Parts: sequence; C-alpha cells; structure tokens
Amino acid sequence: MKLYSYFRSSASYRVRIALNVKNLPYDYVPVHLMRDGGEQLKPEYRKVNADGIVPTFVDGSEVLAQSLAIIEYLEETHPEPPLLPATPGDRAYVRSLALQVACEIHPLNNLRVLKYLKHTLRVDDDAKDAWYKHWVETGFASFEAHLAADARTGKLCFGDTPTLADACLIPQVFNAQRFKVDTAKFPMIQRIYDHAMQLDAFARAAPGVQPDAE
Repeated sequence: MKLYSYFRSSASYRVRIALNVKNLPYDYVPVHLMRDGGEQLKPEYRKVNADGIVPTFVDGSEVLAQSLAIIEYLEETHPEPPLLPATPGDRAYVRSLALQVACEIHPLNNLRVLKYLKHTLRVDDDAKDAWYKHWVETGFASFEAHLAADARTGKLCFGDTPTLADACLIPQVFNAQRFKVDTAKFPMIQRIYDHAMQLDAFARAAPGVQPDAE
C-alpha cells in the first residue's frame, strides 16, 4: 500500500488515521503542496492523480482518490476494526457527521480556496483569516449541536471507539487551531479532540510526526 500525502492536508490526515486504526502498514510518498508552485500540479504527479490533489492511495492495481472513498475502500477490504457502526441508522449518522466536515466545512477552507482568495481576488491576510474563521466556527457550532443532542456521543463522536466521523473531525480541529480558531468555544469537539490525540492511531497520524513535516 502507498499513500501520496502532504503532512498538513486534512484529507490526507483522515486516511492516515484510518490506516492506523486498522493497523495497515503503508509507504508514505510526500507531495509538497506549497513548494515550487505545488508538487501536486506537476506532470509527474498528474500521471498518478489527474485532479492534482492529495491524497492518492495505491493498493496493487487500485489507484484511488478522495479521502472518504479511500476510507470506505479500506472499510470494505479490511473490515476489522470497523470505522462504521453495525446498524444502518448508526452508520448513516456517523457518515452524516463525517460529511458535515468533508462537504460543509473543509471545501470552503482548503488550500485552493485560500490561495484563490489571496492571489486572485487580492483579499488581504486579515480578510482571508476572517473567512476561514467564519466558516469553521459556523460548521463547528452545528457539529457541536449534533453531538450535544445525541445520546450516542461518547468519548469520541460515536461511543468510545474511533469512527469515520472522528477521522474527519480531528484533522479539521488541528487546522482550525493552526489558524487561531478558539476551539475551546466548542467544548464537546475540544474534548473529543483531546481524547483522540491520546490514542496511538491518531497520534501517529498527526502532521508534526510525518516524514515531510516542517
């Protein structure tokens, strides 16, 4: 197995968590998103992933893009330990939390959007950071409300064992803190993050311990 990854990429971080939870060894191939205009945009990498994004996951003849699709593939090919609950309703709930991060929060704040705001629309750094903070805090407020209203919330998003929801939430919290968002305003999210980072699978997936960390 091979993972093309960037240490601070939220999407790559999600897949690293899933691989670690399932105790799957893999080769880490760094793709620097900032160096030399972005290595992900170079022809060499475009041959691997035509979209020019990370992560890309290779398993034998399978070459997969999009973090949630990769994690679902891992779930189907290596079902233990599971990242999705046993019943359809619980699986749908966990997926809804994961998609809230992956579809509602992250797309508004990923690198391509922030670079477009700054370099094309000529938004200054203060305005760019305000954009980031607004959309993250809006999304976290909704996520927090879901956690608070649901009895299935435990030490993690769903009970006390890692799920797809945690694999999506934890990277988003890391990046929010990097952009100076006060995540303490969301006590359940903060508590889940703090607990997750004590678990080996999450600690080993953290950006600061990756081979390409700066």
